[in-house]
Amino acid sequence: MASPDGASGMGGSPEETELSITLTLRMLMHGKVMGGGFGTAQRGQQCSGARITISEGCCPERITTITGSTDAVFRAVSMIAFKLEEDLGAGSDGAAAGRAPVTLRLVIPASQCGSLIGKAGAKIREIRESTGAQVQVASDLLPNSTERAVTVSGVPDTIIHCVRQICAVILESPPKGATIPYHPGLSLGTILLSANQVRGHSPTR
Repeated sequence: MASPDGASGMGGSPEETELSITLTLRMLMHGKVMGGGFGTAQRGQQCSGARITISEGCCPERITTITGSTDAVFRAVSMIAFKLEEDLGAGSDGAAAGRAPVTLRLVIPASQCGSLIGKAGAKIREIRESTGAQVQVASDLLPNSTERAVTVSGVPDTIIHCVRQICAVILESPPKGATIPYHPGLSLGTILLSANQVRGHSPTR
């Protein structure tokens, strides 16, 4: 999810070190949200300074990849979170009280999730308490991958603070072994089922 592309900040303060690192952040978002949520990837790149790409395909969900300096990546996350909140408000009848919570689903290598959860859940509990956001780490791997979904919910300000803390943990604990990235689409079970159906309906002689 997050990866250092250099060590130019070594020896400085934690904040200076963080700003010198290039992050790659992957999020799982619904196709409809991608179209109406924060506009096109080009607009997001222009406003945040990060490189934003959206996976192709006809499945309902897409992977959004944000790459850049930590500052640029967090600006992009901020744009997405506030735009989602705006769209949720526009979709209501105008009488909703308070700010509508939004949800982001980060995609993180499973080998890094242990550090995010912490011993007996201490780290994830600390993140929840300090940011006010709801954070849940999926227990199961995403289909045909070695990644898990990490769901972050709350108002945009708390989500941005939470994503910053999650990235800090991930950067300190690089993934172990090879990572098989998640690609939304047909699951292995669906593929096998389709193959069986084809074999079961072969023409008779």
